[in-house]
Amino acid sequence: MANSKYEYVKSFELEDEVMLPNLMVVRIDGRDFSSVVYKMSVVMVCSLCIGKVFDSDRFAQVHEFEKPNHEAALDLMNSCSAAVLEEFPDIVFAYGYSDEYSKIFSLVASFFAAVYVTKWKEFFPEINLEYAPSFTSKVVTCASSEVLQAYLAWRQQDCHVNNLYDTCFWLLVQSGKTISETQEFLKVEETVKHDENGNPVKRLRRKAVFVHSENIAGRSFWNNQPSLCQDLGNFTKDIRNIEPDYTRSFQFENKLLPLTWVVVRIDGCHFHRFSDVHEFEKPNDERALKLMNSCAVAVLKEFEDIHFAYGVSDEYSFVLKKESELYKRQSSKIISAITSFFTSTYVMKWGDFFPHKELKYPPSFDGRAVCYPTYKILLDYLAWRQVDCHINNQYNTCFWMLVKSGKTKTQSQDYLKGTQTREKNELLSRQFGVEYNSLPLIFRMGSSVFRLKEALEIESGVASGKKLEGEVVVDHCNIIEHSFWEEHPHILSYS
Repeated sequence: MANSKYEYVKSFELEDEVMLPNLMVVRIDGRDFSSVVYKMSVVMVCSLCIGKVFDSDRFAQVHEFEKPNHEAALDLMNSCSAAVLEEFPDIVFAYGYSDEYSKIFSLVASFFAAVYVTKWKEFFPEINLEYAPSFTSKVVTCASSEVLQAYLAWRQQDCHVNNLYDTCFWLLVQSGKTISETQEFLKVEETVKHDENGNPVKRLRRKAVFVHSENIAGRSFWNNQPSLCQDLGNFTKDIRNIEPDYTRSFQFENKLLPLTWVVVRIDGCHFHRFSDVHEFEKPNDERALKLMNSCAVAVLKEFEDIHFAYGVSDEYSFVLKKESELYKRQSSKIISAITSFFTSTYVMKWGDFFPHKELKYPPSFDGRAVCYPTYKILLDYLAWRQVDCHINNQYNTCFWMLVKSGKTKTQSQDYLKGTQTREKNELLSRQFGVEYNSLPLIFRMGSSVFRLKEALEIESGVASGKKLEGEVVVDHCNIIEHSFWEEHPHILSYS
């Protein structure tokens, strides 16, 4: 990235690393999917597994999923998990039920969401997808194949218990009892699941296969699968009772520091290839940028705790209010929910911005959350991103003008090596007749997304005190200068 006086903010970015030889389980869960009894875990080598549980049943209700189980919805989840295994060769095994999957955190949740939207019509040809689905995810590390075996046994045991409860629940409701009466009759407390982080290792790509087994943690199933034994090891005994300490470790959650500004930054994964395949204009494709902005607007509308967002190219930073308690500040849940919602929205809105261009394959984004302790450091972070926008855009504008004039990419890179801002501006002006400062602001400034100041509702000519939700807007403005923040003090105000 470009050098500037704001570079110091990178020191707040901590790298998460799962040490070898741990097996890694990434679990993803759908938000608002609780009526679809489906969850999933995948295992990868270092290794990895996936899973997650939806927070409410809004998505299931809107799309009228059958209760307690909707087979087409489960098949769609299975199809997405197979796509994930084929996209990420390091993922060796997946177990799923309801809306839970275990995989590689934000990237896996993002790709999963994109595939889910892409494949929707295959499984629901008569039902429109009304809004973008999203998933949360977490990483669970397993120090040995025995711990992995306990994890898988725990997930399948959870599948049995939850499915038995849901089957009884909906049969009682369908027989005439109210939901409250049914809950009281069954008297079972809800269990809340959570999230974490991880990274893959390169492997040969293999085709995923589906197997339904009554005991995936049993030796009779596991040790008869040569590929699982080779990548993850044999199970030496069968599990009757799961160690409570194991279960507690599987449920552990990392939390972000309280009363700090949390920024979730998402980046497109392999977007150089994605932009080439979809023939984006160089150096900037305004339609692609506006699609990103539209997704950011949707994110602010979906997550009220996000007060500001700044985006450039295939990157977006989302700022949560300082006192936010979103997902109890569980980092993996916050990151994966925002990343997957952004991704599924991107796929759903693609046709609005590229009506004559087919989406060749599902995009994906990775994400990270960083805590900034003070208002000044937060503003310096945002300034760093805008400075980076300017430097990179100016370079890319010069680079592609040289390429289009006949130079090779290598010649263009060599030509620009060591040039400063003034020299690049002179190159554009003298050689190509382009005044850099006259280029569209969306290219030079990036995009800021925020809510307008809330207005008081007027009743009979008198302010009632009721606040109206602020309109979410996109602006291309200078956020380095403090004048912007002085004109919009409500955006990052501490309540």
